[in-house]
Amino acid sequence: MEINLVALNVGNTRLAIGTFVAGELDSVERIALEDRASWTKAIEAAWETIKDREHPAVAGASVNPPGMQIVEHVISESIHQTIEWAGRNLDVPIKVLTDEPAKTGIDRVLNVAAAYEQLQRACVVIDAGTAVTVNVCNDLGEFLGGSISPGVSMQLEALHRRTASLPRVKFEAPTTPFARNTSDAINHGVYHGVRGMVKELIELYATELGHWPEVIATGGDAQALFEGWELINGISPDLTLYGVALAYAEHHIKHES
Repeated sequence: MEINLVALNVGNTRLAIGTFVAGELDSVERIALEDRASWTKAIEAAWETIKDREHPAVAGASVNPPGMQIVEHVISESIHQTIEWAGRNLDVPIKVLTDEPAKTGIDRVLNVAAAYEQLQRACVVIDAGTAVTVNVCNDLGEFLGGSISPGVSMQLEALHRRTASLPRVKFEAPTTPFARNTSDAINHGVYHGVRGMVKELIELYATELGHWPEVIATGGDAQALFEGWELINGISPDLTLYGVALAYAEHHIKHES
């Protein structure tokens, strides 16, 4: 089955549009949710790439129900297609062992599914976006669960809004061991707070699994937080889009559709 797909990831802050041509990710564009004027042009360009190929389709994932509705409308109006949503129209491509699988964030599940599909062993996926999630599967490829905490921007904004004197700062990875001004102190706290949480969770997961898992990072802040860190085996910015493509392919193979 040749996969020619416009894959969408509707997050809390951005829309990611990936174009898969014959199963290979050809291009990716990320657009801020508030920049809706740019959505149509990007979607039309992605569709133009695959529309004349075998079985072109549009599939997506979302943790943002209002955003889903808007994207569905744009897709219908611009390229006259419908979206097959992972977890709704498309089967989830991994067994989910949480208490309420249907309520487990589809982006979390797809990230782990995509990582496991490549690694074929227990792995941890850190998604550093609006929230920081740290999720794990075992050697059988079963999604065991994970953690959710505020992302970098959310932490920085909370510190500014909920205090009288702390400034709003732009996130930058620290370059010195000691912060000598307030802005640097905030960045130190957020940076090392996230990394410390991640390290603690990976160690916890490794203890429960009985061995050290592969660790993959994704999300908009992954590079700034984790580049060069020995705990991270790789950074894959397009992991969720690969998860969407995996869900689409496995669903249609399974159902012979």
